Amino acid sequence: MRRTEVIFSLEEEENFKEKILDWAQQYNEVIWLDSNSYRHLYASFDAVLAVDALTAIKTDYYCAFDDLKEYRQVTADWIFGYLAYDLKNDVEMLQSANPDHLGFPDLYFFQPKKLVFIEGNKARFSYMPMVDDEIGDDFRAICEGVHSERHSPSPGAGKIKARIPEEVYENKVNRLLEHIHRGDVYEVNFCQEFYADRAEIDPLCVFSRLNAISRPPFACYLKLEDRYVLSASPERYLKREGNTVISQPIKGTSGRAASPGEDAELKDRLVNTPKERSENIMIVDLVRNDLSVTAKKGSVRVEELCGVYTFEQVHQLISTVTSEVDDNTASVDIIRTTFPMGSMTGAPKISAMKIIESLEETRRGVYSGAVGYFSPSGDFDLNVVIRSILYNASAGYVSFSVGGAITGASDAGREYEECMVKARALRSVLEE
Repeated sequence: MRRTEVIFSLEEEENFKEKILDWAQQYNEVIWLDSNSYRHLYASFDAVLAVDALTAIKTDYYCAFDDLKEYRQVTADWIFGYLAYDLKNDVEMLQSANPDHLGFPDLYFFQPKKLVFIEGNKARFSYMPMVDDEIGDDFRAICEGVHSERHSPSPGAGKIKARIPEEVYENKVNRLLEHIHRGDVYEVNFCQEFYADRAEIDPLCVFSRLNAISRPPFACYLKLEDRYVLSASPERYLKREGNTVISQPIKGTSGRAASPGEDAELKDRLVNTPKERSENIMIVDLVRNDLSVTAKKGSVRVEELCGVYTFEQVHQLISTVTSEVDDNTASVDIIRTTFPMGSMTGAPKISAMKIIESLEETRRGVYSGAVGYFSPSGDFDLNVVIRSILYNASAGYVSFSVGGAITGASDAGREYEECMVKARALRSVLEE
């Protein structure tokens, strides 16, 4: 469907971002993707807002990728949404039997009537014909804060509880190490949930606090009816740009230090630690194999191996793997043959997913899935849902999960400590 586009100049970009996200809360369907002006390989626009569904697809995992493929072809338009981790059951002969306390559909995409792209000091409004007469009024309402409500401090989620006690977690890691030493698997991303029930939070307020302390390149605020994803993700899962496919897995993490000298030392130590590098390299090999399914012969290559990237709270190792595909290769098929992402499963992937199911206590759902969009041409960009808070407002249930890569060199106690470090920021914005 042809859209009407109008470009406006912005005097204060950051302030406009706050105002437009406030304005968007009047709609039942909202997705906000924000790069926080972080410069990295294959960056797209600064930020994009999609609101107000004309059409949508919402389904469980059964035949989900086929349904998404048909939906994308029929709409031939921008669509925004998410893929939950449990779509693995559509890709492989697997199951998810663990409890699901959040109740998100496995797949949800919608075709927005209203789109706003922010690029530098410009805002490009892209509206469907039935609402394009609202562009001018909407821009003025955003700038003037007409639909904006000042958010009072979030009442908070109360005390956040760990689903797995420390001793139980360490026992599970030791069981994972037994699998590794037997040769069943050589790396597993093992996760644990933190949660609060009977919780009432202000999702936008929580997202703003979370984003402010992390400022990651793949931040996301998602509101679909009464379900929310508040994400400070630093990781891209997969992007298609013409005939080029890009994956950028993260594995290997170090904390930050207050003094520049000590911080530089931590960064140097990260890139030179064999365990951290091996975690990343194992997943790079898995990604290369996944991309090869749809790639032109000989086109898969590693553009960057174990690059060190610095964020507000951590240093991380990120690799970039690319491939080339034919013009007629369907975008959904590229995703289907690489999902779930290797950085959140392990290797070999199927063995890792079976072990994950046997040892984790809850269903992952949207966590370690992906949020993003498809363009009318079939290009797409999807993040990895990590460092994210999930909220079911109707059920009063809020949750986040953290995890790490378990390899033969792992120590159960240190792995638990790393999880606690990763959980600290998420916990802090919920318990304030």
